[in-house]
Amino acid sequence: MKQLLIIHLVFVMMIYGSDNDKLAQTGFQFLSVSSDARAGGMADAMTTLTNGSASLFFNPAGLSKQTNLLDINFSSNNWIANIKHDAFTLSVAPRESRYGVFGLSLLNVDYGELQGTVVWDNELGYLDTEKFSPSAFAVGFGYGRSLSESFSIGMHIKKAYQQLGRSIIPDTDSSSTVKNNTSNATAFDFGTIYVTEWNDFTFGMSVRNFSEEPQYAFDSFQLPLTFRIGGSINAFSFFSNIDNNHTLIISAEALHPRSYSERFNFGSEYTFRNTASIRFGYLHNYDEQSLTFGAGLIIGPLKIDYAHTPFGIFDSVNRISIGLSR
Repeated sequence: MKQLLIIHLVFVMMIYGSDNDKLAQTGFQFLSVSSDARAGGMADAMTTLTNGSASLFFNPAGLSKQTNLLDINFSSNNWIANIKHDAFTLSVAPRESRYGVFGLSLLNVDYGELQGTVVWDNELGYLDTEKFSPSAFAVGFGYGRSLSESFSIGMHIKKAYQQLGRSIIPDTDSSSTVKNNTSNATAFDFGTIYVTEWNDFTFGMSVRNFSEEPQYAFDSFQLPLTFRIGGSINAFSFFSNIDNNHTLIISAEALHPRSYSERFNFGSEYTFRNTASIRFGYLHNYDEQSLTFGAGLIIGPLKIDYAHTPFGIFDSVNRISIGLSR
């Protein structure tokens, strides 16, 4: 228990002792967008929940709860403004997790085609330049392990890249250079999960996107560092007359992002016979998001999940995930 408290204290000091002068100026925001449909239906309140290999995107300590040898998950997210996020995760638990669980993550973002412009001394104030297709990509490796029946830890290291087309960089008063706007960064995620003896109430925390500052041209920027702490419980565990065919997971977490003020995520998931699930969630203090909805079905080793999120003035966001675990 002392080790648990020390680790949690280090996380808190690391976050609240960080420099927050660049609020609303972080880059690589695609690292903050979730593609997993189960998480989308539960408002991303996943810090303390086991989610197979997809735990890499929420709390890598969740990997440690994997009981099958192999878990594979593919998720597709039709984000706002026709931005498409695709994610793939794979995790392996050799010898029944005796040596921990090892994971691989891939994330690809397609922003579509955009029209470039340049400032110009004409009636419009600009000229059209070439059309370009910005993109982003990240690959990561993770590890999770249970140090006891109650306490688990995990980490996830990833390399992220982003390409934002080309721009004209002035060299002198009379000359300039065309430069490719590409940047990359190495980022780390850490997490812990602790299961208590009180109705298996679970709490945990994670730190995501801890990194040095990458840069474009002459300006450096910070990644969307986020600290999360949350808890979850099966609400039906309080009722002795409800059998194990029914579970109702209630999950809540508080977020301290570098880019925004504090946020809160609340999620719920009702599952019948570990086969069919319906999900609802609520996102607090988000600009255009609030309620989330989702459903899932397990057929043998196959998992299929869907999530729908109304997004205010934008089109609704739809996510779908397909997983295989055996």
